[in-house]
Amino acid sequence: MLPIRYTVRNVMVRRSSALLTMLGIACTVAVFAGVIALRDGFASVYEPRGEQNIAVYLRPGASSEGESWISRDIVEVVMKERPEIARAADGRPLAAAESFLAVYMEAKDGDLTNVPLRGIQPLSLELMGDSVRLLDGRWFEFGADEVVLGKPLPGRMKGANIGDTITLNLTPFKVVGVYEHDGAQGSEVWGDVERMLDALDRPGFQRVVARMKDGTDIEAVKESLAADRRTTVEMKSEREYLEAQTSALGGILQGLAFFLTLVMGSSAVLGAVNTMLASVASRTHEIGVLLALGYSRLAIFVTFLFEAAFIGLIGGIAGVLLTLPFDGLGTGMTNFNTFTDVSFAFSVTPQLVGTSFVLAFALGLLGGALPAWRAARMRPVEALRAH
Repeated sequence: MLPIRYTVRNVMVRRSSALLTMLGIACTVAVFAGVIALRDGFASVYEPRGEQNIAVYLRPGASSEGESWISRDIVEVVMKERPEIARAADGRPLAAAESFLAVYMEAKDGDLTNVPLRGIQPLSLELMGDSVRLLDGRWFEFGADEVVLGKPLPGRMKGANIGDTITLNLTPFKVVGVYEHDGAQGSEVWGDVERMLDALDRPGFQRVVARMKDGTDIEAVKESLAADRRTTVEMKSEREYLEAQTSALGGILQGLAFFLTLVMGSSAVLGAVNTMLASVASRTHEIGVLLALGYSRLAIFVTFLFEAAFIGLIGGIAGVLLTLPFDGLGTGMTNFNTFTDVSFAFSVTPQLVGTSFVLAFALGLLGGALPAWRAARMRPVEALRAH
């Protein structure tokens, strides 16, 4: 086999054409990694907080709480009579009824955005546990027209600072605090559910959340609910529910990443093919010398293939470096499952970096396969006659 320094030297000699190929691969990798980092950041908001022992009750057929509606009578039956719901020491069910609605807020760039508005009960905060923390101001008082906002909202929305007022229909709600939540509810507006329902003139709730008893068989509970005519609701574990909320937008972003990679990758591969064909054409005599010296056709093939892969790998490194500054950068998009705005950050994970390198390496190999095969098929005598 030819030494590696031979490949590196040839790349340096033809650095102008090699740089163009590297740039094409780098752009492909950067676009792929950027879109996947966006998808992973969105998915990470929903994944970590899903708990198997927290149940979410929705209207049958509702894929999200925005599509759900549960009457007060049914809520009472679920919270007070369902045997799978755990109880506090004083006998209170560890459950809370919540409302959910999107409200228009003006972003600082001037666009109108659907921001999630959630009415909660005191047990809602207890069920969230350590996943929610007050960052600034104070918690709203239940029974008062007050709200707290998720951490990303003051930086993204107008009129979203402590002391500002958010008007629901004709009822003003004063912003009294800012909270931080580890999961999907971290960019919402929270207030007392009864005050919000009154202000919005809504008679029912969107969901019930509850802590289940240890050892509860979720599938058995689902069958029991289906057979109970008094409780026209469906139940999912919180983990199952949150995983389902990423299907639409997550799928769109993944499809977009693969489509752009296919289009840009094809151009990058063609660029690599042209670069390597030019390299083979300019080194025909040199290839003849190598064959005459006893190097096998396989060695010639592997050498040129490795040269293309080396160019791809350098392009991959450049593409990853272009993507890294986006890691942790905050943004927001509409979740198509709920049609509300979700704030999250780009997430460039080690797995994504590794996948990007594999992609760059593969693009280089694809671009170098044909020129390497052509170089290996040359006949020594004919190659030596070339100038």
